[in-house]
Amino acid sequence: MIRATFAADPTRSRGREFAENREGTRGPRSEFQRDRDRIIHSISFRRLRSKTQVFIAPDGDHYRTRLTHSLEVAQIGRVIARTLGLDEDLTEALCLAHDIGHPPFGHAGEDALSQAMAEHGGFDHNAQSLRTLMRIESPYCDHQGLNLTWEVLEGLAKHNGPVAQPGWALEELDAAFPLHLDDYPSLEAQIAAISDDIAYDNHDIDDGLRAGFLQLDDLLTLDFVADQWRTVENRFPHAPRERQLRELVRGQIGLMVNDVIEHTRAAVAGYDTIEDVRNAGRVLGTFSPAMQADERTLKKFMYDRLYYHPEQRATAQRATDVVARLFAAFAADNSLLADSWYRSLPDTQPQRSRHIADYIAGMTDRFAIDQCARIYGEVPEGLSNV
Repeated sequence: MIRATFAADPTRSRGREFAENREGTRGPRSEFQRDRDRIIHSISFRRLRSKTQVFIAPDGDHYRTRLTHSLEVAQIGRVIARTLGLDEDLTEALCLAHDIGHPPFGHAGEDALSQAMAEHGGFDHNAQSLRTLMRIESPYCDHQGLNLTWEVLEGLAKHNGPVAQPGWALEELDAAFPLHLDDYPSLEAQIAAISDDIAYDNHDIDDGLRAGFLQLDDLLTLDFVADQWRTVENRFPHAPRERQLRELVRGQIGLMVNDVIEHTRAAVAGYDTIEDVRNAGRVLGTFSPAMQADERTLKKFMYDRLYYHPEQRATAQRATDVVARLFAAFAADNSLLADSWYRSLPDTQPQRSRHIADYIAGMTDRFAIDQCARIYGEVPEGLSNV
């Protein structure tokens, strides 16, 4: 593959926060390959297997979790990166790590921690990703965190573009290892971000249909979905409906991926270096205007029909209550924390509350439910509606 001139180059990385002894380095890996492997081997990454993607603590084995979602994002990201001549390993590392900061129960858990931390600087899952990777997840003897490259940390910090007003967590980390928050990230980071959109836009449709929260007839009120469905029916008129639906999802992913490739290739014409990308003043790796409009329409539909479905909202409220009760219990009686977390509890605020939030944010859905039952003597009910 021919590397684009504006691609991130692992041999020219801006380095890591902590110097490392390279004696006995395992294998002929690039800096970004090492980052990807550190993420995959981390405890925080493994916990994603039991964290909510759409449905909270699902009983069914076929619904997506944060882990399967992250793998799907990485698959999409690598395809786009390879086609555009970008660094696939950096793109993959960013895709795999992007959801590590999510607390149990997805956005419901994040809302509860945001409320609990309102007087202590708040809570943001994106900053929590960096906090987890740079400070909390510490398996090595000679430094804190996973000590990932600057390029990975930059991409995670700015996946939505420049950060004008960082919260306390990102501000602290940026002070320790400046990430140039006021400019745009690499094109690899931009592709990782749009790959996340492509994955959840379409795979959440698959899960929503499987659970019965979405109906095909409702989806077909969206013109661009209806166009794709007609293509599927014409190509596979006798296929079972379940297979046709999966073909619909695959087809839409293909349309979006091809659109991003075509539009990004045109957008970067005339850009020669990665610094040109960072100083472009706009996102270059994204959908065409027409696809952006269709994707916004799809997102609105998904919020109206799936994410804000009455059953989903009721389940999310129960999940919010679980996280809120856990925070209240740990704040009132610090000895309820796990031993290692209790022993390392800071003496002063706001550090104490932030330590408790770190502990809860690292929990899986099931562990949070079990801890609530242990503390309050009852198992929370109604936390799974599929």
